[in-house]
Amino acid sequence: MRVGLIRANARPMEAGTSRVAAELAALGHDVRIFECRGSGPAAGDEVFTESGYAVHRVSPPAPQGQGPAGRFVAQLAGVGRRLADRWSSGWVPDVVHGHYWLGGLAAATAARGSGLPMVQTFYSVGSAQRRLGKPDACLGERIAMERVLTRAADVTVAQSPDEADELTRLGAPRASVALIPSGVDTAMFQPDGEAEARTGGMERIVSVGLGPGHGQDHLIRALRYVPGAELVIIGDAGGDGHGDVVRALGELARRSRVEDRVRIVGAVPHERMARWYRSADVVACTPRTAPSGAVPVEAMACGVPVVGYALGGIAESVVDEVTGRLVKPGDVRATGSALRELMSRKVQRTAFGDAAVDRVRCRYTWERTASALEAVYERLLTPQAVPA
Repeated sequence: MRVGLIRANARPMEAGTSRVAAELAALGHDVRIFECRGSGPAAGDEVFTESGYAVHRVSPPAPQGQGPAGRFVAQLAGVGRRLADRWSSGWVPDVVHGHYWLGGLAAATAARGSGLPMVQTFYSVGSAQRRLGKPDACLGERIAMERVLTRAADVTVAQSPDEADELTRLGAPRASVALIPSGVDTAMFQPDGEAEARTGGMERIVSVGLGPGHGQDHLIRALRYVPGAELVIIGDAGGDGHGDVVRALGELARRSRVEDRVRIVGAVPHERMARWYRSADVVACTPRTAPSGAVPVEAMACGVPVVGYALGGIAESVVDEVTGRLVKPGDVRATGSALRELMSRKVQRTAFGDAAVDRVRCRYTWERTASALEAVYERLLTPQAVPA
C-alpha cells in the first residue's frame, strides 16, 4: 500500500507523524511524508530515512494580498494543488492522511484533486483549545476549517471518546470516526533512567500544562489536603500572558498558604520530560478538556501512577484503582483526598505504577497505532459489496 502523510508547520506533531511513517514502513508499506515548511532543506528535496520512508518538502505558492490567516490557508490549499499535480504522474498514494488541521488543509485539496480517499487526524481541535484558554490569533479560522475537514475526510481519527464526540459536533458522521489513540515512545518513556533531583526531601506531585484551562489552580487548592508534598508545574503559557499566569498562580498559592510547596519550572524539552515524570510520586492531570491524554500515558509509561479528572483521554487511559485514581472534574477536595491517599501508600503507588507500565505497553505503543491505521486504510481501499 502507498501511503501519503501530509503535515505543515506543526512541529509538536512531527515526531508522531514520523513514528507512524516508520511503523507503517516496517509493516511493508511504501510511505512518504509530504511537508510544507519555510526553513530547513530546500523545498522539493527528497530525503530517504533509515526507517524506510521518504520525506518530500513542498514549497508553498507566493503569498497573496489577504490577511494573515486567509493567506496561510490559501498557501496550504496551494500546496495541496501542487501535490495533486505531482501525483498525476509518477508515484501516487493509495490513501492520503492529513496530520493536524494545517496538514489537513493541504491533504483535503490534494485528495479531492486526485480522487483519493482521505484520513484526518487533528490531535487537538480548536474548540478544545479555546476551552483551555490558549492564545491563538487564528483560532476562529482554525475552527471553521476544522468543520470543513470533518466533512471532507472519509475517516476522522479521534484520540478519545470525548474527542470523538467533539468531532461529531463539528460535523463528522459518527460512523466515520475511528478511535485510535496516539502511541508513546516506550524507549524514551520508561521506568528506568535518570530523574530530576528532589528538593527538601518532600514527596512530589508533577503536573504538566500552564494556563487557565489546565486546572493548576485546582491543584494548588488541593495541595492543602496533601501535607508534606510539593507541586511541580511544568509548562509555558505562551505569548505575553505567561508572566500574568505565573503571578496569578503564585498569588493563589500564597492565599492557600502553600507557596513554599509550589514550584513552576516553565517549559521543558520533550526529550527531558521522562526525567520529570520519574522524579514524581504521582502525576496529576486536572484540565478542563483532555482530548488526547498524552500526559497521563507518558507518565504511566514511566511507571508513575496518575490522579486525574475523569474526562477525555485521561478517563480513556487511566484505569481507576488499577493505574491511578479518577475523580470528578472540578472536585478539589476529592482530588486532594486521592493525592493524599496515594502519597501515604507507597506499596499501592508501586502496584499502580507497575500496572500502568503494562497498560501502556499493551495499548499505547506506536506499533499498535500504526496497525490500527493500517486497518482503516485497508477498509477504505476494499470495495464494498453491493446488496443483491
